[in-house]
Amino acid sequence: MRITIQQILDQLTAPAPTLEHTVDRLETGDPAAEVTGIGVTFMPTHQVIRNAAGLGINLLITHEGAYYSHHIQTDLLRENEVYSQKQELIEASGIAVFRLHDAIHKYNPDGITAGLVQAMGWEDFVLKFHPASAVLNLPEMTAAEIAEQAKLKLDIPYVRVAGDLSMRCRRAGILVGYRGGGANAIPLFGEENLDVIIAGEGPEWETPEYVRDAVQQGRRKALIMLGHAESEAPGMRALAKRLQALFPTVPVHYLKERPLFQIV
Repeated sequence: MRITIQQILDQLTAPAPTLEHTVDRLETGDPAAEVTGIGVTFMPTHQVIRNAAGLGINLLITHEGAYYSHHIQTDLLRENEVYSQKQELIEASGIAVFRLHDAIHKYNPDGITAGLVQAMGWEDFVLKFHPASAVLNLPEMTAAEIAEQAKLKLDIPYVRVAGDLSMRCRRAGILVGYRGGGANAIPLFGEENLDVIIAGEGPEWETPEYVRDAVQQGRRKALIMLGHAESEAPGMRALAKRLQALFPTVPVHYLKERPLFQIV
């Protein structure tokens, strides 16, 4: 059975059909082309694109954009050699690149948040999903134990923690990607009476400083920052499994990258 790129894209965007002003788009490729292999990744790095080409993938679904900004701003990179070489690689590979950012965050529940919860093995502890977060009632453990569990389950070398590592936590919030900033995290602490928030990233002078003040006032609060990619990649891995179930005749690969930062 012939499956086109457009058929795949229709499945990906069906849960959020009315999005406006979205960054989701087919950046390269012909929507009428037949799909011979699907790659799913968090970030379309130079190496990921090379690996995709080697696997015979002709449709790459990525969460973040290829060119270093949330919105396409290639005019700023027109004379940049790194940008030019990457663009040439994509063109030479013949791979169609589709960015799936906004729609997957509009799934019910948010596909990226749900993917992180699943990767942690915490599905049975979910109390509620909000549009931009999840609230869980975990088995009681310390903040340090949650941090170690995250490193193990997500196969990441480190996390960053603000607050008392020895404090015992039960009620937890999940905020993926850049949602760890104060505008999202600080109200969630109060509205949901959270002990700990597990987030991707956010400005260091916002939520981390709130947690520091809270602890200095004798309040039980902790914040665990996983990293942006580390918090969102599990959602894309879960998407790859969903696509394999929907299109069993098409090879589907999840393309993992190494952690961006090195600990020195």
